[in-house]
Amino acid sequence: MEFGFFRGLPEEIFLLDIAGQFAFLVDIVIRFFLTYRDTSSSNSWVFDHRKIAKRYLKSRFTPDFLSCLPWDYIYKAAGRKEPVRYLLWIRLWRAFRVTEFFEKLEKDMRINYRCTRIVKLLVVELYCTHTAACIFYYLATTLPPSKEGYTWIGSLKMGDYSYSDFRHISLWRRYVTSLYFAIVTMVTVGFGEIHAVNVREMIFVMIFVSSDMILAAYLFGNMTALVVKGSRTEKFRDKMSELIKYMNKRKLDKQITKEIGGHLRLQYDRRDTEAAIDEDVPVSIRTKISMDLYEQFIQKVHLFKGCSSGFIKHVAINVHEEFFLPGEVIMEKGDLVDQLYLVCHGELEELRMEDDEREELVKQDQTYSSFGEVSFLCNLPQTYMVRAREFCKVLRLDKLSFTEIFKTYFLDGRVILQNLLEGKDCALQHEILESGFTLTIGNRETELAVRINCAAYEGDFYLLKHWIESGLDPNKTDYDGRSPLHISASKGYVDIACFLVDKGVNIDLSDKFGNTPLFEAIKNGHEEVASLLVNKGAILTIEDAGSFLCMTAATKELDLLRKLLAHGIDPNSRNYDQRTALHIAASEGLFTVAETLIEAGASVLSTDRWGYTPLDDARIGGNRNMIKLLEVAKISQLSEISDSIQETQGKHSDIATWTKIAETHLSPSRDGSPKKKCTVFPFHPWDLKEDGRERAVLWVPGSIEELIKMAREQLKFPKGSRILSQHGGRILDVDMINNDEQLFLTSEPHIEEQGIEDCCGHPSK
Repeated sequence: MEFGFFRGLPEEIFLLDIAGQFAFLVDIVIRFFLTYRDTSSSNSWVFDHRKIAKRYLKSRFTPDFLSCLPWDYIYKAAGRKEPVRYLLWIRLWRAFRVTEFFEKLEKDMRINYRCTRIVKLLVVELYCTHTAACIFYYLATTLPPSKEGYTWIGSLKMGDYSYSDFRHISLWRRYVTSLYFAIVTMVTVGFGEIHAVNVREMIFVMIFVSSDMILAAYLFGNMTALVVKGSRTEKFRDKMSELIKYMNKRKLDKQITKEIGGHLRLQYDRRDTEAAIDEDVPVSIRTKISMDLYEQFIQKVHLFKGCSSGFIKHVAINVHEEFFLPGEVIMEKGDLVDQLYLVCHGELEELRMEDDEREELVKQDQTYSSFGEVSFLCNLPQTYMVRAREFCKVLRLDKLSFTEIFKTYFLDGRVILQNLLEGKDCALQHEILESGFTLTIGNRETELAVRINCAAYEGDFYLLKHWIESGLDPNKTDYDGRSPLHISASKGYVDIACFLVDKGVNIDLSDKFGNTPLFEAIKNGHEEVASLLVNKGAILTIEDAGSFLCMTAATKELDLLRKLLAHGIDPNSRNYDQRTALHIAASEGLFTVAETLIEAGASVLSTDRWGYTPLDDARIGGNRNMIKLLEVAKISQLSEISDSIQETQGKHSDIATWTKIAETHLSPSRDGSPKKKCTVFPFHPWDLKEDGRERAVLWVPGSIEELIKMAREQLKFPKGSRILSQHGGRILDVDMINNDEQLFLTSEPHIEEQGIEDCCGHPSK
């Protein structure tokens, strides 16, 4: 109105205008200290004065400050130049304050919604027509005085009254006439007495009428929404009204009513949640949106640290956003939780109630943390109460969705379990390990071990490769302790065995029957697999090798026997009766078997628990060829023993003496095993320059102290105090000594005497 009707305000109005601008200046100062709600992220109140000032300076400060300037005074000071008056339009920025005011009124349950909406529509309509009226009058007054008769108001006649000298009539009458012309033009019901006269007025009327069509559509649409209740705000108010009526009828606590109201208001304000797009966006696009929003966040949650990317993606797809206001209780102590919560923003607190009803803070949960996971995963009662300290945004994963994801990615269960156990006290760890979640993981792993063994049994290399490359440990065994390598070795699948060995499978793993993969390959006649395992360092070990060799000899499996002996099985291994395979072959008259065993080094002189040798069994059986074979072998073995004895104790004159010595030293020890001999050197194994010195061949006694004593006497080395192996390791027990092993008698650790350098080239300390 100042722009349209005044060319410089009168003094009394000017002072009033200055007072109004001063009030707005005070409002600007207050806004530098006025807290605000951060709706962009956390929706929490911001109290930091720096953030408040920075936000205000970036948003409204400039137009607010410019609108408070005394533009009328500036206009007069600038020589009453017309373009300066256009700066008055900056003050229309304040109209946004009215819009915000009506938005608050619409949500206020204490005020009737329809009345508020009707008043708002009237204000919009009056504001538009008032603005048009002022512009119409401005168009009439900006022409030279000689042409003012050719304007809409200068040419206007209302009955006998003429407006040709309109500048001298009252301000009120001029404003009412202008407003009447604006309203008549807007509704286009004029009768010809008021109309545009010059081109400028015609152009503005066209623009105004065109804008009025939009304004009319807005007004009619809002009035229709009031009748059919189609607005989002009115639905929110109706829901609130119904809840309030329900609460009042049930006489529930007002705090509950307040919390529900705050939650509904929060849902109304948070229009950017996934619920806004669920119905309108295809599932594939919603999946991409969820992955883009949540995947990077879920990867940083400690509970899912180290999980596979597929598991993380499916969790991101199935989570839902939820918001909690400060002070809102999310979980109560003792609840069985069926929702897992991941803190996306904000801060929560876990509280324990004391006997005197005091609350003790146990833990604070912040971004990238989770809460309720123990109760959620292990079906245990919730230990603490969880309450929001500030506005919180969390991601919620329901138990049904997690169960479906876990069925596909159950290999991640062990990772989640390890993360869950970290930082927990011993009692809680024990409860977790005994929970159904741990049992489920174990059952899944056992089931998968059976599946992968089935794939190995069927020779399905690609399925087995898929399981292992998906993260399954190839060392997992089934209920019999058999790994996939056991199965593939027994079936002779070279490609599967090679793949498993390359993946680091334990090639010497024994099942619960004591069988290794190498034994399975040899037993089933798969030489190629056996050769592969031997080349990779596999060692043939058989539980109760003596009994197995005796059984093999008794069943005349000569080929298997030769393979076992070729891979290092001791031919003198004994069964529970201290009998060797040669005893069985001699008693049964198995000439070829006995010949094979003797060639492999089987002793003819070993005795069983009744004192019988294989030769005795052969004589009882009466097989002449067997007796002859064993007698020749006996003479050969006694000759070898004699040669060994002569090196250290001199020559013996007759075969009887040799036989006596041999039988004495080849008789079994107390535990039934044959005696062992060793060669002892009087220097350290690393001193190769001492190789020409005297040595002694000794029978291994019952204790290491006796061996040291015997070696000192034979070598005349009084200062010897310890026995070392070829690699310099100290031997503490005679059971560690193998037959025909080279040993070394020393006094002090060699590393101190020689000053050996360490691996970095520095002298050892």
